[in-house]
Amino acid sequence: MTDLVRNISQIGEYFAIDGTFVGGEEIESGHINTTYLASYQNADGEVSRYILQRINEHVFSEPLVVMKNIERVTRHINRKVFRAKRDFGGQTLNLYPGRDGKNCVAGAAGGIWRCYNYIEGCCTYDVVENTRQAYQAAKAFGAFQDLVSDLPVEKVSVTIPDFHNTPARYVRLMEAIKNDSHGRVADVQEEINFITSRESITSVLVDHLKAGRLIERITHNDTKLNNVMIDEQTDEAVCVIDLDTVMPGLALYDFGDLVRGATSPVEEDEEDVSKVVMRMSMFEALLEGYLETAKNFLTPLEIELLPFSAKLITMETGIRFLTDHLEGDVYFKTQREGHNLDRCRTQLALVKSIEAQEDQMVSLVKKWS
Repeated sequence: MTDLVRNISQIGEYFAIDGTFVGGEEIESGHINTTYLASYQNADGEVSRYILQRINEHVFSEPLVVMKNIERVTRHINRKVFRAKRDFGGQTLNLYPGRDGKNCVAGAAGGIWRCYNYIEGCCTYDVVENTRQAYQAAKAFGAFQDLVSDLPVEKVSVTIPDFHNTPARYVRLMEAIKNDSHGRVADVQEEINFITSRESITSVLVDHLKAGRLIERITHNDTKLNNVMIDEQTDEAVCVIDLDTVMPGLALYDFGDLVRGATSPVEEDEEDVSKVVMRMSMFEALLEGYLETAKNFLTPLEIELLPFSAKLITMETGIRFLTDHLEGDVYFKTQREGHNLDRCRTQLALVKSIEAQEDQMVSLVKKWS
C-alpha cells in the first residue's frame, strides 16, 4: 500500500462508511480542494465509491460555515425532489456523516474533510463536446437555482465576501499592479490595458443590485461545465456538484460563468489564444436549457442582462487570474510557470469574441424568452 492510499484509508476511517477499504486514488481536477476517490467492499462483495475532500482553508477561512451551507442546500433540494418526484436526473449530491454524526471531520494531519456519495456511470467535461451537453448543463444549473429559489437567502451565509463583486475585483487588481510584489507587471501591460479600458462595465450588476432592480438569490457561484455530472451513456445532466461557493448572489453570475466555461472550444489554460472563440451554437444551447428551468422565477431585467453577464463574468475571471499571477499564484493551483497568465489571456480573448457577437446574443434571448 502506497503512502497516498494509506492516507486515503486513514481519512475514510473517520466517516460512517460501510464495508472494507479496498483502494483509493487522487482526483486532480479542480483548482481549490484536495480530492480523493475511495473504494469500499461490503460483505456481499459489492464495491461502492466515495469522494473524500479536504476544504482549502486558505480559500475558505470558515470551512464549518461552508459545510453548514452545503448541508442546508442539499437537504432542501433532496426534500423537494423526494416530495415532488421531479426529474432531476434521479440522483443528487449527499453528505455522508462522520462517525460522530457531524457533516465533516478534522483529519489527523489537520484540515477539515467531508465525504460525498460518488455518482457512478457519470463523468465531467472540462470542454463541452456538443450542444446537447451544453443544453443539459444549463438546464441542470437552472433547475438548481429553481430548487433553492424558495429557500430564504438569509438561511445561507456568505463564505467569500465580494466573490462576484467585479468592482472589488478590479480594485484588488489595481493594488496588485501598484505593488508588483513579484516583478511581473512589465510583462502584462497588454492585458492591463485591455481590462482598464473596460472599467466602466465592472459596476453594472452591482449598481442594479444596490438600486433594487436585481434580486439577491441563493446561487451556485461556480457554474463550470465540470461541476455538472453527465451520464456517460445518454449525455443527460445528472447532478450539480461542488457546492462550496453556494451563497447569496445574482442568478446572472451563474449564467455568465456558465457561458464563460462552456462556449469556448479549448480549455481555460490554452496557450494559443487564437483558438479561443465564443461559439454561438453553444450559447444558444445554454440559453435554451437555462431558460427552460429558470424562466419562471427570473425577472425581465435578469433575462435581458443574460448576454451582458457572460461578458462581465468572463472579464472578472480574467481579472482574478491576472491578480493571482501578479500576487505570486497564491489562490489557484498552478502546474507551470505563467499558468495563471495563460488562463487570464484565454478569458480576455473570450471577452473580445463575446463583444463581437453581442448583438446576435441579444436576439437569441428575445427568441427563447
